[in-house]
Amino acid sequence: MARAEKVAAVAEMTERFQSSAGAVLADYRGLSVAQLGELRRSLGEHATFAVVKNTLTKIAATEAGLAGELTDLLIGPSAVAFVQGDVVEAAKGLRDFSRANPFLVIKGGVLDGKVMTPDEIVKLADLESREVLLAKLAGAMKASMSGAAATFAALPTQMARLLAALEEKRGGEAPGGADGQGGEAPGGADGQAGAEGEASADDQAG
Repeated sequence: MARAEKVAAVAEMTERFQSSAGAVLADYRGLSVAQLGELRRSLGEHATFAVVKNTLTKIAATEAGLAGELTDLLIGPSAVAFVQGDVVEAAKGLRDFSRANPFLVIKGGVLDGKVMTPDEIVKLADLESREVLLAKLAGAMKASMSGAAATFAALPTQMARLLAALEEKRGGEAPGGADGQGGEAPGGADGQAGAEGEASADDQAG
């Protein structure tokens, strides 16, 4: 590789290290060209997988400020998966492919600014992807809003029923009050008539 090509390759990798959400290093020895193509497809459109030269990658990692995190991993045949999107999705792709193709060995990497071991990357792959979490959050919010809307919609109906019940209660109490008063009048009249009759009888007897 000519010097100009090396400079360009280092500059490109430096930019990828700086702009990517993560970078995972792997040993690809034993994988065929067809298998590498399959791996690239399994990572999706938001991640790239490229075979790299350790010397140039060390220079690029140093210029990107990641020398301490990546230098020790750049031993033997190396390839780098640069993640532009969801790091969980990329971790899933690498984990699943390595299970089906044991020749792919994950060395470690940096994801969302955190240095991660191979075991941590596999554990990350067990998490739900960002899209799934967002979908669940949206569903929960929609359910909450629907519940609130149903509650508000029910308020006028509940108020109407309450008012109707109050009117019915008032209508039931009014006749009862009139009967009570009407019932006392005959009783009072009879008492007075009786008293007057007794008085007249006493007078005549006297």
